[in-house]
Amino acid sequence: MDNRTFILKGNFCYTPSADTLVTRENSYLICEDGISRGIFPEIPEKYKDLPLMDCRDQVIIPGLVDLHLHAPQFAFRSVGMDMELLEWLEQVAFPQEARYQDPEYARTAYSIFAQAMKKSPTTRASMFATLHPETTILLMELMEETGLKTYVGKVNMDRNSPDYLREKTPLEAEKDTRNWVENTLHKYRNVRPILTPRFTPSCTDDLMKRLSQIQKDYQLPLQSHLSENLGEIEWVKELCPNTRFYGEAYAQFDLFGLDCPTIMAHCVHSSPEEIALMKENGVYVAHCPQSNTNLASGIAPVRKYLDAGLSVGLGSDIAGGYSECLFRAMAEAIQVSKLRWRLVDDSLQPLNLTEVFYMATKGGGSFFGKTGSFEEGYELDAVILNDSTLPTPLSFPLKERLERLVYMGDDRNVSGKFVSGTQIF
Repeated sequence: MDNRTFILKGNFCYTPSADTLVTRENSYLICEDGISRGIFPEIPEKYKDLPLMDCRDQVIIPGLVDLHLHAPQFAFRSVGMDMELLEWLEQVAFPQEARYQDPEYARTAYSIFAQAMKKSPTTRASMFATLHPETTILLMELMEETGLKTYVGKVNMDRNSPDYLREKTPLEAEKDTRNWVENTLHKYRNVRPILTPRFTPSCTDDLMKRLSQIQKDYQLPLQSHLSENLGEIEWVKELCPNTRFYGEAYAQFDLFGLDCPTIMAHCVHSSPEEIALMKENGVYVAHCPQSNTNLASGIAPVRKYLDAGLSVGLGSDIAGGYSECLFRAMAEAIQVSKLRWRLVDDSLQPLNLTEVFYMATKGGGSFFGKTGSFEEGYELDAVILNDSTLPTPLSFPLKERLERLVYMGDDRNVSGKFVSGTQIF
C-alpha cells in the first residue's frame, strides 16, 4: 500500500469501447498501487479502510490523451491563421522555433507551456520539441516536474528548411540524436524520448536511414506527419518518386508501425492504399480538427478510419491548433465531421460524443499502454471536473453534463488530477 492507493467518490464517465459510454453516479472508484480495481455502488469490504476522497457532485473522467502537439509553438498560438500549412511553416513556425537555440528563451517559453499542460485536462501527451538537443532536454525536465506522462521528441530536419533551422549533415543529426537518446532514455520517471523526423519533405533519405537504425538500436516509438495538406502530398510525390503514396515514404525505412510504434498526425487525405497499410502496420492516427481547419488542410474522414478498425486518437496540434484543452478538439471533431457528412460525403456519418470521448481517452491512451479507462487493471489517470461554473436552471443526467463540459469547459473546470494514481493537484 502507498499513497497511490485510495478511493474516489463521485460521478464517473468512461468508454470501454468507441460505441459505449458508461456513466456511474454517486459511486466509488478503487485505486490500488496506481491501478484501477473498478467502480462500485458501495465500497467493497476488503477496501473499506482505504483513504477516501469525496468529490461530491463533481464529474470524474479518465485523463485526456493528446497524441500530437508542438511544445515550442505554444508561444505563438493563434498567429498566422490566415495562411495554409507550408506558408505558415516558412513564415511563422520556422523563424519562431529557431529561437529555441537560446536556453534562456526556451526556459521561459517552455515553463509557460508546461504549467498550461499541468492545469489542463490532459494527463498524457506526445510532443515535438525542436532540433536543438540542449533545450529539448530542458523541455523534458520541465515536463517531468509536472507529473504528466509524456513522450518528447528532438526534431530531425536536414532539407527544405531555412539554414538557421536545419541539421548540418545527416551524420551530425544522427550523432546529436543518439547522444540525446542515450542521455534521456532511462533518466526520467514520467518522460520518454520519441523519434521525430519532422516530415518527409524535411528529411533526406540518408537521414531517414540513420533514424531507422537508431529506432532499431533503442526500440523507440516514432511520431511524424502524414497526408495533411494537398500541396505537401504533391511535394512528397516529387521527392519520393519510388513510392506510391506518402505512407510508403516512411515505410520504406521501416518507420511506419509494426516493430516501430508510430503516431502519424492528420491523415486528412490518406488514400485507400495508405489506410490499408496503416491498418496492417498498427499506425496510430492523431486527428487534429482545429489545426486542419485553421490551416485550411481539410477534414479527415475519421468515420472511415474507425470503421476500418484503425487506432485513432486526438491531437491539439499546438500551434496549428490554438487551444491545448482537448475539450476543444473533441467538440470540433464532431463539428467538422458534420460538415464533411453534409457537404462532402453523406456516406460517412458524423462522429458523436461517445466516439470522440473514446478517442480522447482509451483510443489515444492505448499508445501509452493500458490507460484511458476506469476498467479494472487500467492505470488510474483521472480528471475531476467541477461543472458548477456552467450555471443552468436545469438538472441534466450525467451524459449531458459531460457533453456540456466538452463544449463549454476548459482548464478552469479542472479541480483535481491524477496520473497513474499519483495526485498532481
